[in-house]
Amino acid sequence: MSDLETWSDEDLGHRFRQPGLLEEALTHRSLGSPNYERLEFLGDRVLGYAIAAHLYRAFPNEAEGQLTRRFHQLVSRQTCAAIARRLGVPAVVRMNGQARADGGADSDNILGDVIEAIIGAILIDAGEEAAMRFIERAWADRLGDIPHVGKHPKSAVQEWALARGLGAPSYELVGRSGPHHAPRFRVRLDVGGHPPIETTGASKQDAETEAARQFLDRIAHGA
Repeated sequence: MSDLETWSDEDLGHRFRQPGLLEEALTHRSLGSPNYERLEFLGDRVLGYAIAAHLYRAFPNEAEGQLTRRFHQLVSRQTCAAIARRLGVPAVVRMNGQARADGGADSDNILGDVIEAIIGAILIDAGEEAAMRFIERAWADRLGDIPHVGKHPKSAVQEWALARGLGAPSYELVGRSGPHHAPRFRVRLDVGGHPPIETTGASKQDAETEAARQFLDRIAHGA
């Protein structure tokens, strides 16, 4: 398995049947064509639909103006870029040396476009349900507990640990099981001198989030 396939499995939570789609989604126009622009066009519309449908269901009593304000925040360039950074996109985006030297790998505009292109690529590769699942996972910390959006569990654990001088939490991938089309990832969370927590998930991100949730539950109950 290539490094790119491993990253897709572990961080995106999706194994591409057509790996060329992922490569295209990660390719900046500085390398010519094909690049991510057509997939970004598609993914932008899919993301908009997914977020609008989620807000419509989650806020049945809100007026159109309120829903629109929430929508624009969730699909903004800054939000998309932040999600791309959390998933490790800057390390795998493909561009020429000049574009990279100009800061392209950390540009909000480019990272936002790439994350939308990835959505488009997943839609073509595996259909609407797979694309929707990816959006739900990737935007989970932004959607939070409706109607009051809380911190993502990993952010909450980090803030708790740093406030107590314990250093940053450590997440380690300790195992992988299951068939290629439905892998399971096992992650270990260490926070200071506290007993470690091991959890599994359909992606590395899912497993890390579940470990953080379990840690928060433990400290909430004084364990």
